[in-house]
Amino acid sequence: MERQHPAVPLLPVLLLLALLSPDARGSESPQYATVHAESDFEVRHYRDTVWMSAPSDDTSFHVATKLGFHRLFQYLMGANLNSSRIRMTTPILTSIVPGAGPLHSSAYFVRLYLPLEFQASPPVPLPELNLHPDRWPGHCVAVRSFSGYARDHNVVEEAEKLALSLSRSPWGNSTNHPSKNAYSIAQYNSPFRIVGRVNEVWFDVDCRSAGVEAY
Repeated sequence: MERQHPAVPLLPVLLLLALLSPDARGSESPQYATVHAESDFEVRHYRDTVWMSAPSDDTSFHVATKLGFHRLFQYLMGANLNSSRIRMTTPILTSIVPGAGPLHSSAYFVRLYLPLEFQASPPVPLPELNLHPDRWPGHCVAVRSFSGYARDHNVVEEAEKLALSLSRSPWGNSTNHPSKNAYSIAQYNSPFRIVGRVNEVWFDVDCRSAGVEAY
């Protein structure tokens, strides 16, 4: 008899998220090396990584992130063909692709980094969750940090600030590196944390265009 995996209601997800908060000490994150740093941004080189991705056609960054994470959380809680429980990691990463959604609206991809033990062979998600693994080759990312809650109005402002900083730096031509994502927003804290929140806006960049051999 096929084993059934009941959907996890949204309210319990939020309560469990408080217990499994990314704020928890020792939460696993993808490894990187900082290859350049300025006062308002830095450039990191990330190793090869595998993420689980929840695509969304919702027109709101905030709603797409919340609903996408709800599906990812079910996957973490065992809604996969192995019935594996997977530890929470950081960050929750929402990538924005302008014009890729319905009627040329933005499309969103909510991603969660898979722990090291599942990088080589991610458990297969149940089909109804509409999740898929994303394998990212090692690459460079320009990062700007910001505080508070990441919402539709301020993520665009933060992306514009990073773009301006890059244009005034040696990395001004590096964002031509081919990328399917216009930019991504990384969130490191539980929604229950009010002060001291950490978020980041990420642009994929080409390290070699600035003379950095990080590959």
